[in-house]
Amino acid sequence: MRQEQTGLAGKLARAFIDSKLTPLIIAASILLGIGSVLLLPREEEPQIIVPMIDLFVQMPGASAKEVEERITKPMEKLLWEIPGVEYIYSTSAPGHSLAIVRFYVGEDEEKSIIRLNQKMFANFDLIPPGASQPLIKPRSIDDVPILALTLWSERESPFLLRRIAAQVHDEIKEIRDVSEVKIIGGQRRQIRVILDEAKMAAYHLAPAALIPMVQSSNQQLPSGSFSSGNREFLVEAGGFLTQAEEVGRVVVGVFNNRPVYLGDIARILDGPEEPGDYVLFGAGPAAHSKKIKTD
Repeated sequence: MRQEQTGLAGKLARAFIDSKLTPLIIAASILLGIGSVLLLPREEEPQIIVPMIDLFVQMPGASAKEVEERITKPMEKLLWEIPGVEYIYSTSAPGHSLAIVRFYVGEDEEKSIIRLNQKMFANFDLIPPGASQPLIKPRSIDDVPILALTLWSERESPFLLRRIAAQVHDEIKEIRDVSEVKIIGGQRRQIRVILDEAKMAAYHLAPAALIPMVQSSNQQLPSGSFSSGNREFLVEAGGFLTQAEEVGRVVVGVFNNRPVYLGDIARILDGPEEPGDYVLFGAGPAAHSKKIKTD
C-alpha cells in the first residue's frame, strides 16, 4: 500500500495533533480572549479625533442665489486653502450661509481651529457689504446624545410638558461632565400683543412707533453707584416685563393730555407661543430632552 506524501500544512497539523502542548496552547488562547474582553477599556461611543467647525454668515435681505455667489463660494475657496481640510459641506439659504469644515482624522483639534480663525481674520476685507462677520463654532464628533428623555401625556398640554422638561433640564445640567442639554418640542411661554387697528387709529398711533417704547420698558440698566463706609452699592434702573398686566401698563403715547397705555389699544395674552415644531409620541404631544456627553 502506497503512503501519500503530505505537504507543509499537513505536517504542521500532524505536529499540533500529536503534541502534548496543544491543549495548553488552546487553554491559554481562551484565557487571553476572556482577559481581553474583561480588562481592555471599551466605550459605546469611542473617542475619535475628527475636528469639525461650523461657520455661519448672515446677509439679511439677500436671496439664496446671491448668498451662494457672494458668500458661500468665496468662503469655500478660502477654506480649501487650510491644510488638513478633508471635506466642506455648505448650505445657502435666503439671508444666511452655513459651511461645515471637516478635517482629516487625527488632525490636532486646537491647531485646526487656530488655522481656520487665522484664515478668516486675514480675509475680513473680502466680506461683501451687508454681510456679517463669520460666526465660528467648533464642534466634536462626540456631540451626540447619550440620553434622550421624552415626556408625554394624553391630558396635559405641550405648554405644561415643556415647563416640566425645563425643570428636568436644570436637574440634568447640574450633573458633572454634562456638556449640553437641549429641549425640543413643547411650547414656550409667550406674552402676545394683538393690536386693534381701529383703536390705534383713534389714538393716532402707528405700530412701528410702539416697538421702541416696549423695548425701552423691558430693560434694566445700571444708573450709578454710591459708597457707604467701606462698601459700594450699584444702582440699576428699570426692569423686565414678566406679566401681561405689566405689558398692558406700558405707556405708548399721549392723547388729549392723557397717557395711552398699550392695554388701551391691544389685547394682551399670556400663554403658550405659536408652535414652531412638533414632537409626537404615539398619538399625543410630547417634549423631548437630550443630553450630550463631554470628553
